[in-house]
Amino acid sequence: MSDMQHDGDFLNAVEMGVGNWAWGDRIFWGGRRLYSDADSRAAFEASVAAGITFVDTAEVYGLGRAERLLGQFMRESGQQVTIATKFYPMPWRWAKGAMRRALRGSLRRLGVSRVDLYQIHFPVPPRPIEFWVDALADMVQEDLTRAVGVSNYDTDQMRRAYEVLARRGVTLASNQVEYSLLHRDPEQNGLMAACEELGVRLIAYSPLAKGLLTGKYTPENLPTGLRKRSFREKAGRVQPLVARLREIGEAHGGKTPAQVALNWTIRKGVLPIPGARNAQQAEQNAGALGWHLTDEEVAVLDEASAAL
Repeated sequence: MSDMQHDGDFLNAVEMGVGNWAWGDRIFWGGRRLYSDADSRAAFEASVAAGITFVDTAEVYGLGRAERLLGQFMRESGQQVTIATKFYPMPWRWAKGAMRRALRGSLRRLGVSRVDLYQIHFPVPPRPIEFWVDALADMVQEDLTRAVGVSNYDTDQMRRAYEVLARRGVTLASNQVEYSLLHRDPEQNGLMAACEELGVRLIAYSPLAKGLLTGKYTPENLPTGLRKRSFREKAGRVQPLVARLREIGEAHGGKTPAQVALNWTIRKGVLPIPGARNAQQAEQNAGALGWHLTDEEVAVLDEASAAL
């Protein structure tokens, strides 16, 4: 097994990626009722054009639809991207062979022979963490993935995963968790420090808090779908933070609240993977790159976030 097969160092060179959960979803994000496959394709093309070529997906997003669309967009555009996808340890998946079958299914939908990063989506029973993490090492040995990671693992669970893989001579490349100015648990519970200690790349999903940090939503202007109920109370509470994001953005040539919020995560040493449902959102995400908040601005946002 070569170093290349289990080396996640390539992740350290990635500043930002794009998550494609919304491309295949019809329930949480509204699916094709609100936007089309052409919109998703435009989001893919705009991301790649801006140099954002790390795409995170999963077998459960749209029940495989998100993976199929990503594969289709790559084939039709001739653009190759760095692909991260995930295995969900469903309760009926008992044998290690279930992971191999799941990964081969992902590869088939994506139209590739190997993914760059394969992650366990959640640490759920009945099988213990060690069982599925050991199966991850098998996927590396079979050259079905370049690197492996976990998702939604707490500090103890991540350390256990790290030890299992280390015994197999495989690096734990990443841990993907929720992280944003509105969800800073990884900073506060020791997970971020543990990632730094172990050399594990922290990947942040929902870095814009599902849209709350974009400045688009207020108590009078709420999203449709399942987000509407949860946003009703939060949209009002977050406005002082959004105002601070907007103020700092103006000092950087008119950056949007979303761009400032994404830059904040990058300055924290984290790899954010904001979603993009159309070209405009993809281009806005890309505007978070190529500049940096000052230490003082990061501290101001930390304080504004903590005050909520």
